[in-house]
Order: sequence, then C-alpha cells, then structure tokens
Amino acid sequence: MSLQHRKSLLALPQWEALQRHAEEVAGLHLRELFAEDDTRHERHSVEAADLFLDYSKNRITDETLSLLLSLAEARQLGLAIQGMFAGVSLNSTEGRPALHTALRKPPGDPVRVAGKDVMPDVTSVLERMKAFVHQLSSGGWVGHTGRRIRYVVNIGIGGSDLGPAMACDALRAYPYSDIEVRFVSNVDGTHLAEQIRELDPAETLFIIASKTFTTQETLTNAETAKFWLLEELADEAAVAKHFVALSTNAEAVKAFGIDAANMFEFWDWVGGRYSLCSAIGLPLMVAIGPDNFMNMLAGFNAMDRHFADAPFEQNMPVILGLVGVWNNNFLGADTHAVLPYDQYLHRFPAYLQQLDMESNGKGVTLDGERVAWQTGPVIWGEPGTNGQHAFYQLIHQGTKLIPADFIGFCRSHNPYGDHHDKLVANLIAQTEALAFGKTEAEVRAEGVREDLVPHKVFEGNRPSNTILADSLTPRVLGELIALYEHKVFTQGVIWGVNSFDQWGVELGKKLASTVLAEIQCAGDPELAHDGSTNALIRRYRKTR
Repeated sequence: MSLQHRKSLLALPQWEALQRHAEEVAGLHLRELFAEDDTRHERHSVEAADLFLDYSKNRITDETLSLLLSLAEARQLGLAIQGMFAGVSLNSTEGRPALHTALRKPPGDPVRVAGKDVMPDVTSVLERMKAFVHQLSSGGWVGHTGRRIRYVVNIGIGGSDLGPAMACDALRAYPYSDIEVRFVSNVDGTHLAEQIRELDPAETLFIIASKTFTTQETLTNAETAKFWLLEELADEAAVAKHFVALSTNAEAVKAFGIDAANMFEFWDWVGGRYSLCSAIGLPLMVAIGPDNFMNMLAGFNAMDRHFADAPFEQNMPVILGLVGVWNNNFLGADTHAVLPYDQYLHRFPAYLQQLDMESNGKGVTLDGERVAWQTGPVIWGEPGTNGQHAFYQLIHQGTKLIPADFIGFCRSHNPYGDHHDKLVANLIAQTEALAFGKTEAEVRAEGVREDLVPHKVFEGNRPSNTILADSLTPRVLGELIALYEHKVFTQGVIWGVNSFDQWGVELGKKLASTVLAEIQCAGDPELAHDGSTNALIRRYRKTR
C-alpha cells in the first residue's frame, strides 16, 4: 500500500475547483451566511466520544465542505487511515510505521509489525508501569537510605517532556498520592537547578526519558543529576535506587548505572511527539495513578475508533483538518491560535506546537519534490481569559487572518462563585465577536464620537472553531489529544508530506556539536564558519 507517486496536488481537479470556489465566495461574510441560514450550526457541528465541535463560524458553505471532502477522497485519505492503523510504513524516510494508536488499544486485538503482534509487549510494559507506580505510592520502593520517595523528577526533552508535563498540569485535579512530579528539559543549567533546589536526594527519584539514550540535553541533565545525588549519598550503588529509564537502548542505560530491570521499554514505531501513551507516560501515571491513566488511554482509543470508522462528513478530526486546509491554503491564514479556556490546559498550545509544527512543517513531499503550496501553519496560543488582555487585539482588528480553536468545559474542577460562568461567557462571546464584529452603523448608533468610529469598528469574518466537553477528565484529555493527532495526520495526507519524521531538527544539533568542540578547545582553534558565526564563537570564548 503506497501513498507516494500521486498526482501533484495543484493539478488535481478537486484543488482547482476549490481555488475557483474560493474566488467566488471571497466577498462572503459570516453575517450573511448566518442571516441566510441561522440553523447552519446544526449542519456544521459534530459530536464524537465526549467532544462537541461547532465549526459553523468558519467562512465555509455547504459547497465548500463538499469540495473539501472530494479533495480528501482524491488524496486517498481513507487508504492512509487504514494504512496507519494496519501498521503500514507510513514513515517512509525512516522505514517504519506510525503505530501510536496501538499503545491505547485494549489487549486482545492484535496489531502486527513485521509479522509480530506488538500488543503483548504493549500490555506487558503497561503492567510493569502499574506495578512500579504502586510500589512508589505504597512505600514499597525506597531510596538508597531506606527513606520513601517523595519527589519524582522527569528528565527528557521534546516528546519525552512536553506530553507528560502538559498532561500532569491538565490533570492536577486527579492526584494519586503525595509524590510530587517535576520536569526538567532545557539544557540550560538553571532549569535543573530550580527543579532540584531544596529537594532531598535521599527522597528523590529521577526518570530519564530518551528513546536512544543519546540525546545531548537529556544526558547532560542526567549526568548532572547523578553528580548531585552522589555528592550527598556518596555511593555509586545509590544510582540504581534513584534512577529509572524510559528508553530503547538497554546497553546505554546500563552504562549510565541504571539497572536494566528498571528500564521501561518502548519501540521505534512510537514517535516522540506521539509517545505519551507509552512508557514516556510513566511520570503522568505516578501523578494520576494507573486507573486514571487507563481512563486516558480509553479516551485516546475512543477518538481513534471514531477517526477510523466515521464517514468523513461526520468525522471530527477530518473536518477539523479540512477546514484548516481551507483557511491555510485558500484564505491565506499563516498561523492558527489554540485558546483553551481552562487554566489546567495552559501548556496545551505548547504541546500542539510540537505535534503540528514538527509533523507538518515540511517543504518536501513524500516523493522528495519541493512543495508548491503552503503546509503546516504556525501554532500558538495561551489560556483564556489571559490572551484577551494580550494578543486578541491583533486577532480582532489586525491585518492578519488568524483562525482560532476555542476549547472549553461546561463544568469546572474549582467552582468558586461565578468564576466559571464568566470564563465560559468570555469564550462564547469571543467567537461571536470574531465572527460578526461591529459595523460602522452599529458604532454610530451607540453615540460614539465621529473621529473614534473607525477605531471601534470590528470587521468580523474571523474564523473559529469551538470545542466543548462536559469537564476536563483523563478520558476527555485523551480524546482531545487524539483529535489533534488525527487532524494533523489528515492535513499531512492532503499536503502529501511525511507527518512522522523530523529531519529539520538534525542540522542545528549537528552544528552545535562542532561549535561546542570549538568553544571548549584548550587552544585557539581555526574556525571555518561564516564571519558572523566565527565572531560569536570568539566573543563567547573570550568572556566565558
């Protein structure tokens, strides 16, 4: 099953039809679309699992959606979805499948990679994680001096940090024990220093999360953490009781001093930004407990099943992805804002930055040809209502078109007074204001001074999606993450790019190794970079 060697996107009649359609509807305003049919929200909304999506406040008509669905068919999206769930090597540049969906499947339903059913291994690692978390929380696992572990510090970067760190914050309302979980990612020593400041090494366990166990930032932080621990405990044997690993490289883990029995495995078909459901989720399981972790996996799986089975016109990730293609490629939107109206999701936009921009930030097709169309947008955002007092000015009245996803919940975990009513009122009002704005006539009717009228006009016609759920539970978080995973995959298929590799991170890392050697060289090394880079290296060497 191959998705390569397909007709160029721009040459497809479905793409050309969308271009003509975009010109025809360029003058349409959401005011007109809703005035003509105030029930459009009934057709342009969909429910899946525990999520509700209203996408009616996008600049689309029924014809727009029909043309987008035809494009999805022409790009063989259905075939691509089948291939992903079947373990086809969709990650063609690295010769591996993208089988993160297997991590959240119930046991007993085989998934084969190179002829081997991977589900027994997935289940085995999950059971080991549960047993380990139970040991920690019950006091069965103690440190080198016999004292209970009270702090767990996860050391990783990228997908080995962003997922579990985001989810730990998102699910703070579901604490499992009194163990405090912290995260270190940045190679800047300040990050580690601040996270271990005032911790007692005898009560601290480090989780070292690195697929290859060679990631420079992670191993640098891990070595410093080991030095900090041994300074206090003064016995190399202490490492085995205060460090565990999440990795695929058993030899490197043992060389570090971690007992191989304390390595939790995952597999090369698990991409970093899709790895939260694997052993990479261990710190999250420590924080919320095995039952809540399994509930989260059930949420992932519910959205997976919906994505695999629902017809495209009722398929939430497909619709979200196609509407994003419309905004990006036909309306010219270069960025996309993600605006969660829940403080627990304050790191969700950062998580989606990696998921989306590392997946679809590509300028080359699966065939190795330079793309001639826009691919992934810039993803950014902050929680509401904070963002309203920061960047919403630009979204409402600026010169750039910025589609936005508003994410909210009908019930709060912290229902103080009418706080939550005010929060949700702001979410709903912002989508209305962006869509319909305020005309000159409406401004004048308010008695505004004439010279201020232009400043108080809101053009509106700014697209948005609204995603609602009852409350932010482990299950709902799983559904929400899977929704965006599959949206990103949908868009990658449309654009014809590999959503599962990330060669763009390699060049900077490789050059950094060269620069590091030159910075740390004892003599006066001959530098062969450009003039600017050479001068920066010399300036740093002189002042370090």
